[in-house]
Amino acid sequence: MKFSRRAALVGIIFSAFNSNLSAQTPFQFPTANHALYEIGGETKFLAPTAPDKSWTSGSFGCVRSDGWQMHEGLDILHQHTDRAGEPTDPVMATADGTVMYVNTKAGLSNYGKYVIIRHVIEGIEIYSLYAHLSVTSVTAGQSVRAGQVLATMGRTSNTSERIGKERAHVHFELNVLVNDNYATWFKKFGAGERNDHGEWNGQNLDGLDPRDILLGEHNPAKPFSLLTFLRSQTELCRVLVRATNFPYLKRYAPLVLKNPKADKEGVAGYEIALNYNAVPFALLPRAASEIKGAGKFQLISVNEAEYRAHPCRRLVIQHGSRWQLTEKGLRELEMLTY
Repeated sequence: MKFSRRAALVGIIFSAFNSNLSAQTPFQFPTANHALYEIGGETKFLAPTAPDKSWTSGSFGCVRSDGWQMHEGLDILHQHTDRAGEPTDPVMATADGTVMYVNTKAGLSNYGKYVIIRHVIEGIEIYSLYAHLSVTSVTAGQSVRAGQVLATMGRTSNTSERIGKERAHVHFELNVLVNDNYATWFKKFGAGERNDHGEWNGQNLDGLDPRDILLGEHNPAKPFSLLTFLRSQTELCRVLVRATNFPYLKRYAPLVLKNPKADKEGVAGYEIALNYNAVPFALLPRAASEIKGAGKFQLISVNEAEYRAHPCRRLVIQHGSRWQLTEKGLRELEMLTY
């Protein structure tokens, strides 16, 4: 991750903070901890995985297990505790939206108790997730406003290693939804695994970096555009899928590109650009005359520099001079196009 560039960006943003920088993005911080706006404030903002670990282990990306473990959100540190040392920080909606799911049974997920909210911004559906909560105060189907309290921060999880009081945090994600039919797909291809959360299983949510969105990695003088941000993701790989009717195409129609040849001859598949976290951010329809080779999924190209920088999702692998999709990469595409 390019922390030197981001540190410079933080300085620019911090200088503009008093001129209402928050208007640059429709998203708000989910707690009162805004230390990310401060120069060097990451140590007060993010919870590392252990006292001897860097704050970066609480950030988004390939930040754990020497760069080989993905963390799909931000672990935002508590600021307040009760007499027993338990966190009391309110957790708030990052934007206007609708509550889609509330898990109140901590033992059913690594997330512990968690809430998912659907937001529609610039025609794009984004799903925020708030995890490790102690008490929730909203229900599925409820409309919420930005800044509305959803829950109280906690330390809930089903992992063997409990979250210590000193690193109590809310795990915060901003995601795209992979497939409306996830529960059906999982039942068929889940290899006997449990799915206690239907479509709202974390595997059906591919995260974007909330840090980038909250900071608005654009010219501070211009409004933040979520659509522009999505379209400008760095490509890890490009794949061709022989599928023409899957939910993502409709849900994320603004990401579908124009191709006059496919419009004229008919669509036989899609050429899809994926970022390193498997987010499809550009989908180009292809006519049959433009498709060579066989197979449902074809790997067209790999950005080797991006793979070296962010390898943790293991979507592709290199054998000699040849790249190919891994089982994880194929699973992601099967889930996307089911």
